Amino acid sequence: MERGHLLELLQSGALLPHLEPVYGPDAAEAGRRLRELVLEYAGTFPCPDTADTWLFSTPGRAELGGSHTDHQHGCGLASAVNLDTIACVVPNDTGVIRVKSRGHRMASADLGNLSIQEAETGNSPALVRGVAARLRQLGYAIGGFDAYTTSIVPRGGGLSSSAAFEVLVATIMNHLFCGGSLSPLQTAQTALYAENVYFGKPSGLLDQLACATGGVIAADFQNLQAPQVRRLPLDLDTLGYALCIMDTRASHASLIDDFSAIPREMADAAAYFGEKTLRNVSYERFLQELPQVRTACGDRAVLRAYHFFQEDRRVLRQCEALEQGNFETFLRCARASGRSSFMYLQNVSNHKDSRSQPLALLQALAEELLEDTGAVRVQGGGFAGTVEAFVPLARLDRFVQGMEDMAGRGSCHVIRLRSAGSVLLVH
Repeated sequence: MERGHLLELLQSGALLPHLEPVYGPDAAEAGRRLRELVLEYAGTFPCPDTADTWLFSTPGRAELGGSHTDHQHGCGLASAVNLDTIACVVPNDTGVIRVKSRGHRMASADLGNLSIQEAETGNSPALVRGVAARLRQLGYAIGGFDAYTTSIVPRGGGLSSSAAFEVLVATIMNHLFCGGSLSPLQTAQTALYAENVYFGKPSGLLDQLACATGGVIAADFQNLQAPQVRRLPLDLDTLGYALCIMDTRASHASLIDDFSAIPREMADAAAYFGEKTLRNVSYERFLQELPQVRTACGDRAVLRAYHFFQEDRRVLRQCEALEQGNFETFLRCARASGRSSFMYLQNVSNHKDSRSQPLALLQALAEELLEDTGAVRVQGGGFAGTVEAFVPLARLDRFVQGMEDMAGRGSCHVIRLRSAGSVLLVH
């Protein structure tokens, strides 16, 4: 769509019926954000009113179950949320991809050189280059484009702002150069390749899959190339609950080693049994040979492996509970997941500085405010980031106030689940 015409439609509200299936009650606010996005694009990449303009949206995600199970080919449970990253995109014929995110430096990739650039490791240019490289490997003719993005997914806040960005970039290229032929799974796998191989962060597929697919999904990653994915029912409003995400406002930037240690130590425990992942290890044999595993791998690796086995089973119980409409069992499993993060997975603290334990403190305070109702668990990778709480609506106002009295104004986000995944909004 021509940029000038797009701005007219956004200004008049004519696009609201088109936005409502994605944004629901937030459609009017989304329209305002998109208009602002298009104007900021033109300020960054000057272009005529006739420029061929595309708009995209990719949601963040909330992990509902399965903490650090996906990279061991286990099971996970997650949902897209109503916080998203949006992009205004115009194709170019320069052979260069440029992506500018508000408040961040330009990420660019010259399509003449899509090899891994060591200097980009851990930075967004690596994700752009990695997505383009993967799609070219798959046989697609990737061209240049300019994109400007803004986001209301808290950066470093445990709602997968990085996965949302990766999936957004993959979605853009899918529609510009692949004819929209990639499925949500293929889009997620492309994004994961960029994160693992180019960005340099070992992780599983659950975050990208939730952002790409939308809705509440259960995923079994026994076959990582073809995971079993199904949608599950969960209407928190009808159940009388809200989902709150409490942000520590601590950065993940220095914690890659902490994150990496979890899959590495789980893999060490699996390797003792001659396997690459714990999914292929017998839990009964693990318990029988526990003393030998301790000697070979160390106690923390054993505890983290124990977390995997228990958490993987919990996801199955949560899925069954949702399918049967048994929300109390779902909550009981969520509470057990939170305790397991403390005791076994040990991802609530930065081990380099024992004086700083914001996740642990937020979880303790949330449990105090809930008084044995609802559920609290670590959300996402841990160490920094967020704590997640299922809060009865009757307690919501008091809960939010109590959390923000301690953690600061705006630290407690009340979010909704989103049915739409990563989408092309307008072309």
